[in-house]
Amino acid sequence: MRDTIKGFAIAVSLSVMSTAAFAEGGVPLVAAASKPVTSAEITGSVPEKLNISKANVFNRLLKKIEDPNAAPPEDGIHDTANEATFALQPPKVAYEGWPRTEFGNHVDWVKALDDGLINPRYDRVDPDVEPFVMDLDIVRPVKASVPDVVFPHKPHTQWLHCSNCHPRIFVPQRGANQINMSAIILGEKCGVCHGKVSFPITTKSCKKCHSKPKPADWTPPLSEASVKNPWR
Repeated sequence: MRDTIKGFAIAVSLSVMSTAAFAEGGVPLVAAASKPVTSAEITGSVPEKLNISKANVFNRLLKKIEDPNAAPPEDGIHDTANEATFALQPPKVAYEGWPRTEFGNHVDWVKALDDGLINPRYDRVDPDVEPFVMDLDIVRPVKASVPDVVFPHKPHTQWLHCSNCHPRIFVPQRGANQINMSAIILGEKCGVCHGKVSFPITTKSCKKCHSKPKPADWTPPLSEASVKNPWR
């Protein structure tokens, strides 16, 4: 009895499919599947939100700057309607003879500072205020196999007052700051400055921050799931 019902159900299903799939004369109502139709084929152009060439335009850290030391009237930052813009010294002239680096605007600012080539003004109003230099390195262990991060306070505090970073960007408390590369690339945490007024985050500049090698006996940490249910 079950086989009879099952066979009847299959027959009904096939008849329904046959009726739905073909019109009079046996012409199929539904065309055979083909490659997906793209939005460009429908509209004649690629929508702005789907244009891959526009990906990450919001991220200044991923943009390639054609000339990092363009003259003020040509850098896209200074106001060309202001006559004073044209009186400013071009960076390429100002930086001539300075220590070089392959990052950012190609000036090694930390070396220039250490060599006494520059003496940043610490206070906007009072030129006699001495900087509060903090010679303290913070090491942030990284779970991945890349070297750990070393943050040197000294070159930062030679330029900046503590309040530039604390507590708005970084809470001055151990374990209180969640930092990852995604946030930095999106202009948060270290990315508030790096990529804007300091060297950008690129594949070439990784070692400037990830500078402490892992110990010889280092092994990748196990996840919580691996600890609870280790496989052998």
